[in-house]
This record gives sequence, structure tokens and C-alpha cells, in this order.
Amino acid sequence: MITIVIPALNEENAIKQTIEAVRSVLSSAAIEHEILVIDDGSTDKTYEAAAATGATVIRHPHNAGYGRSLKAGICAAKYDTIGIIDADLTYPEWALPQLYAEFSRGFDMVVGARTGENYLESMLKRPLRAILQWLVEFTAGRPVPDVNSGLRIFRRSTIISHLDHLCDTFSFTTSATLAYMMTGRFVLYVPIEYKSRVGTTKVRLFRDSLRTLQYIVQSINYYNPLKLFLVMSLLTVALSLPILIVWSLTQWTPLLLLGVGEILVSTIILGLGLVADMLRQSRLGTNAGAVGSKEQALEEARLKYLPDNFRAVQMNVSLMAPEFVQAQEDRKASSSQFVAAPQHFSPSPTRS
Repeated sequence: MITIVIPALNEENAIKQTIEAVRSVLSSAAIEHEILVIDDGSTDKTYEAAAATGATVIRHPHNAGYGRSLKAGICAAKYDTIGIIDADLTYPEWALPQLYAEFSRGFDMVVGARTGENYLESMLKRPLRAILQWLVEFTAGRPVPDVNSGLRIFRRSTIISHLDHLCDTFSFTTSATLAYMMTGRFVLYVPIEYKSRVGTTKVRLFRDSLRTLQYIVQSINYYNPLKLFLVMSLLTVALSLPILIVWSLTQWTPLLLLGVGEILVSTIILGLGLVADMLRQSRLGTNAGAVGSKEQALEEARLKYLPDNFRAVQMNVSLMAPEFVQAQEDRKASSSQFVAAPQHFSPSPTRS
């Protein structure tokens, strides 16, 4: 059982074919599935084309971003196993059963690693992609064949704890990759052929590259801050070495003071890194001892990421689900210790 989440922005020419192809290949493989389309504020007929296929469609009132669309789809999904695929026919839908079979072996995430001429694209993208891949591999500490592939399968119950720390825009997949790898999850890459795009790309090369770099730095700082501070400390020491070499030749005192000062600064940076790592370990201990459940985490995520109109309908339907009935009874029992009147689950909660 799997929910396929398809984020779409102005994809009226490809969304119908994408949905039908995904439905056909999963049905042929006898995989029970749900198809969920997130129309991210399209200004064309994407919504109408998707709805006409019978797929469930969530509509954002305006463009909120690729990552935000995926978060909404993850929260609204019927099944715990989630698959994501783009709506522009670039990813081979026929690879979904293969990825699903590999995922069933026990991996936390299975990713389609793009190959072929269409993936290489322009000469400008190649060096930028190589730099990005090197940074991600340095951060994760392991090979990453495809940093931001949009074809992957994972569990909602696993990714839900990372959702608030994942990017709302193009870099969602990159930040998800780092979150899984830097927390010791099992990630498998399966080579796939990347096809020619229908329509125009929504990626802005320079802007999205800067955002990706930002999230890489944030991921290091959140999951392994000592690595970031250690790099800065080593760079500071490296800068001091040529200064000290020049001082040894000239015996000019200001150079000696500058070189020694940089070494002292590197020591301070390393000390800050140790403090940051202690805070990280303290945070992990606090999170491990926190009282909560997966149902509560999912409910909170739905409140944050689902549009109000869809969330109200979904929660009215979900009120009879066993886990929510039990959660309601638990809330009633706990609240009765403080107030006389019982509290009831509200099907239309307001945003905080």
C-alpha cells in the first residue's frame, strides 16, 4: 500500500498523462495505492486536469513551494508509505514497483538516481551539480549518487519528525537526504533513466543553488555542528601558516602577532564547536524523553501544512478512525482532572 504524492505547478499538459501512467503501472504490479496531487497555486488548468482523472487534489491558494506541497501531501496521505514523483514526465513511472520492492526489504528511503543525457543538461549545471554533490557527500560522510532526485519512497512515520527542518522549496529533497543520512537511516539509490521534460522548468539555477547551500549549512549545524566548526577552525589555522612563514623570513613583529592571533581564534572556534555539539546531544536527550505519539505528531503537522478547506474535510472523515477516537478519549480523561466539563476534539481547529 502506497500513496503517490505529485506536486504540480502549471503542468496542465503533463499532469493527466503522469497520473494515468502511475496508476497503470501500480495497478499492473498489484500494488494498492492512492494518488494525491498538490496543485501549488497553478494559474492554468492543472487543477481541472488532475481532478478529471479521479485523483485526490489539494489546491494551494497561491504558490507555496515544492517542499511545502510535498509536506501537505505527506500529511494528507492515506497510507504510511509515501512515494513522490514530479508531474512533468521526467521520471520513469515504471520504476516505482522496483523502488517499492527494494523499500520492502527494510530500507528507510529508496531514491531513483538519475542517469542519461537529459540529466546532464547544460554545461553550466554540471559544475554546480558537482560542487553540490561534493558538499552533500562531505556533510553526510557517504557517497550520494543523486542529491535532489524527485523520485523516492519513504515512510511518513519516519519523516514526520524531520518535517519542520526540511526546506519548503526546491531543496526539500536535498534536506531530506541529509536528514536521513545524518541520523543513521538506511538509504538506497537505484539507477533510473531521466527523461525529457514536458513544459518549462520551475527551477531558478542561481537562486535555488544558494538556497540549497543554505540548507546544507543549516543541516550540518543542526545534525553535526562540530564538523562545521572544525572546518572553520582548520581554515583559520591554514591562513595563519603563510603569515608565520613570512614572519620567519622578515622578523616583522606585526606578522607574528597576526599569525598567533589567528591560531588563538581557531582555538576559540573549536571550543564553540564543542559547546554546540554538547547542546546537540542535550537536545537529542530531551527529544528522546519527550512524551508524545506518532498520531499527535501527525495531527500537529496537519494543522501546520494542510490548507484549511482540505484539513476540515479530512478531519471530519477521520474522527471515526480508531487512533483518533482513542486520542479523543485520552484527552477527555486527562482534562477531567482539571475541569468539570469534558473537552471535545474540534474538527475545524484554528491556526496558532
